[in-house]
Amino acid sequence: MRLILLGPPGAGKGTQSQIIAERLGIPQLSTGEMLRAAVKAGTPIGLKAKEIMSAGGLVPDEVVVGIIADRIAQPDCARGFILDGFPRTLPQAAALDALMRSKGIALDHVIELKVDDTILVSRIETRAKETLAAGGTVRADDNAEALKTRLMAYYRETAPLTGYYFAHHLLRPVDGMAAIDAVTSQINTVLTGGGRGNG
Repeated sequence: MRLILLGPPGAGKGTQSQIIAERLGIPQLSTGEMLRAAVKAGTPIGLKAKEIMSAGGLVPDEVVVGIIADRIAQPDCARGFILDGFPRTLPQAAALDALMRSKGIALDHVIELKVDDTILVSRIETRAKETLAAGGTVRADDNAEALKTRLMAYYRETAPLTGYYFAHHLLRPVDGMAAIDAVTSQINTVLTGGGRGNG
């Protein structure tokens, strides 16, 4: 089972990815973690990424795709994987398609967690107030303004992927505003063949 989870920041992608990974016994592949692991291992593509990051540059798509190619060739990905944080843009989605075609594999589903942005912003404001009331410290990026900035970036760069995967008959929308268990149940229905795709 090869999956991508889509949805704006705060939609619960990380939580659901972990649940799916444990249930199916497949790895959750975070691009950030894969980059760090490749750099640490000193692989050819990892060394290239290290050089770029050391110079303060952004790692280009072809390097990230190379790191994903190395990672999905490992034995623990033989039964599938969940991509976390990739693709984020249409060029990355096209590059991922080309990579998977070259390996003779394909995505099974792209699950979109549909959420209400207004409620997401309200949730984060409430959480910040509760943290402060409990005497805790609110993270610098854990506030409504930071979330709004991240949402704008998501809709500008990543949201077009929903149309891309809809056109490829892979998009499976679920209600991300439901309780965690209910969202998990919806995803399980999709994965067992009961979810309605878009064609």
